[in-house]
Amino acid sequence: MNQPQSAVGNCLDVQSFINAQPISRYQWRVVILCFLIVFLDGLDTAAMGFIAPALSQDWGIDRASLGPVMSAALIGMVFGALGSGPLADRFGRKVVLVGAVLLFGAFSLASAYSTNVDQLLVLRFLTGLGLGAGMPNATTLLSEYTPERKKSLLVTSMFCGFNLGMAGGGFISAKLIPAFGWHSLLLIGGILPLILAVVLLFWLPESARYLVVRNRGTDKVRKTLAPIDPKVVAQASSFSVPEQKTVKARNVFAVIFSGTYSAGTLLLWLTYFMGLVIVYLLTSWLPTLMRDSGASMEQAAFIGALFQFGGVLSAVGVGWAMDRFNPHKVIGIFYLLAGVFAYAVGQSLGNITLLATLVLVAGMCVNGAQSAMPSLAARFYPTQGRATGVSWMLGIGRFGAILGAWMGATLLGLGWNFEQVLTALVIPAAVATTAVVIKGMVSHADAT
Repeated sequence: MNQPQSAVGNCLDVQSFINAQPISRYQWRVVILCFLIVFLDGLDTAAMGFIAPALSQDWGIDRASLGPVMSAALIGMVFGALGSGPLADRFGRKVVLVGAVLLFGAFSLASAYSTNVDQLLVLRFLTGLGLGAGMPNATTLLSEYTPERKKSLLVTSMFCGFNLGMAGGGFISAKLIPAFGWHSLLLIGGILPLILAVVLLFWLPESARYLVVRNRGTDKVRKTLAPIDPKVVAQASSFSVPEQKTVKARNVFAVIFSGTYSAGTLLLWLTYFMGLVIVYLLTSWLPTLMRDSGASMEQAAFIGALFQFGGVLSAVGVGWAMDRFNPHKVIGIFYLLAGVFAYAVGQSLGNITLLATLVLVAGMCVNGAQSAMPSLAARFYPTQGRATGVSWMLGIGRFGAILGAWMGATLLGLGWNFEQVLTALVIPAAVATTAVVIKGMVSHADAT
């Protein structure tokens, strides 16, 4: 077994130690648990879309009345993401993750017993707080347990859980709702996270890097790292992380907006924001645009699903490429291709086979790039501000999701057709490409 080369005397550098070891069963447990968090996050996020038809019929209301309820969780996710990062950097990744899963599980369960729209709106907002806190902190914790050579691959693979959770919600609802009603999906979306929260409480470790930078004690760090390689850890009398020597600010916002990180922070926000403009405009309005252009309901639903499925197909490949090539250029190429294929989709309405293929490829490009952004952010920030940096990028990006859905409604209201709306997506794709490439140049300049 190779010794970590950056250990000085008997002071062990935590990241160098993780880099020097093969991935242990202990670390695979962290991967699986974080994947399950994100999977259930995706299932609960998509739940309202699946239950809306049955709910509107049961309560005797039109679907337009459910519009605010559909947005409530998304708004809650913004606040959950923005608030959870600073909490995780102060109190720990594990406690925030367990709290987040408990929160969205409990309020999803409560949502199943709603009796009117107002109750459901409040409960979905509260569910969104937990959903927004779960994903960025799972990303942060996983990134702090993975070796650099596999970091992007494992983090983007974890993100496949979100798309699979959304898809799984569709398959589960197709079986449950006809037999047991709309309540059943929310019950499943509540019970499973509550069970997982108990599992996390006993099996999910705290980040060793967090314990080091917050001075939580050598014994705690040793106990946390020992399952990876007990012999190497036992020989260490103290532990360190590389950024302890260069990052002195204890306020998390002072870290992510320091001279070294400020430009990169703003460029990450801009990139992720623009990517979600594309994702949510297409997710929200592609089936409607196709129906307005003469496609059948079945064709519109199937091709809309292909867009989401594309992200599952590409996320692992993007992560693999990021670990081997310049990650900023890899993501930039995928955003650029997303714009190209979005334009091509707009030109292919007359050929349903070509249209389906291009939508799949466009989904692979933009969803693959979006799945890679949290990994890029986790690599960029130091331990002292990593949870805040990742969660604020995701939180600010949610405003791009809101803008994308609003843009679709506005452009349709102005009378734009399928081709014109898809062509307009070239603009946010170009901005995202430019921003992430500049981010790479800024990061390189800082490093040198």
